[in-house]
Amino acid sequence: MKYFGLNANVAWTDAAVSYILLAAFCLFIISNMRYYLPKKEKYLYVLVMSVALSALWLVLVNFILKAIYRNDNAYLLMLQHTLVLRYAVGFLMIACNTLLSLLWYTQKEQQEDNERRADTERLARDAELNKLRQQLQPHFLFNSLNSISALTGQQPEKARHMIQQLSDFLRGTLRNEGQQWVNLKDEMEYLQLYLDIEKVRFGYRLQSKTDCEEGVLSMMLPSMLLQPLVENAIKFGLYDTIGEVEILISAKVNNGLLEVSVQNPYDEATAMPLKGTGFGLASIRRRLFLLFGRHDLLQVKKEGEQFIVTISIPQIVSNNKTEQ
Repeated sequence: MKYFGLNANVAWTDAAVSYILLAAFCLFIISNMRYYLPKKEKYLYVLVMSVALSALWLVLVNFILKAIYRNDNAYLLMLQHTLVLRYAVGFLMIACNTLLSLLWYTQKEQQEDNERRADTERLARDAELNKLRQQLQPHFLFNSLNSISALTGQQPEKARHMIQQLSDFLRGTLRNEGQQWVNLKDEMEYLQLYLDIEKVRFGYRLQSKTDCEEGVLSMMLPSMLLQPLVENAIKFGLYDTIGEVEILISAKVNNGLLEVSVQNPYDEATAMPLKGTGFGLASIRRRLFLLFGRHDLLQVKKEGEQFIVTISIPQIVSNNKTEQ
């Protein structure tokens, strides 16, 4: 301004008009990006918007300043000589603002998409978990009802007792339906209801034993996870034998994980015909993967004539994540 012989008041007025209009154009871009975000040719959009808006800004600035200083020839001369520089400054400011707005709202939209995708995946996972839990009960219920039907005529007292046990078991199922996690103590009590029913069916042939380390009963695991393990052990341990069979359920802490094992006698020669779909173990493996994203939490092994299934459960913490 001093080069053209203009005072400070003229400089402040020039700056105020120029930058207030520039700020208004930048706010317009930010507002526009909020409601319209280009999906294709984003950088071409930035270039076109910057060129067009910079030109419009310069026209408005030039018009307003000429109207204010229409009688000041020195200022009008200065304005004429600085048009290219003003356009360059306006273009850079508007282009940077447009690009930053584009990046900001693109990132925000991506974050919202990720949250929606995560919610969708969570709902799908929860639906699959519920489906897996529901699929475990029907065949056990049918077997129990068939056993009750067989006992009704010959041993009505035992049939009534089994109905009461089945009622307690189903009540426990409903109580646990809304719980994703339970402690081992509650799960073992629920499992004992199941074993009591099966003992009515198989009589003296089914024996069970539990061996839990001190302190593990307060540790957490997904609800109704052990019943299909024990059901699988009964299926392969008793169905093709006529003698007494013991199912061993043990629990301990291993490297910070709750480790539960179910062990049953296993005769490979007689068990081969019963080799079905493997739904019980497959469903548990799937549940563990959905909950923890790991495939190594269920292990199956044979030791002599014993079949052992072991599951390892990471413990939940206060922020709903898991300790791996």
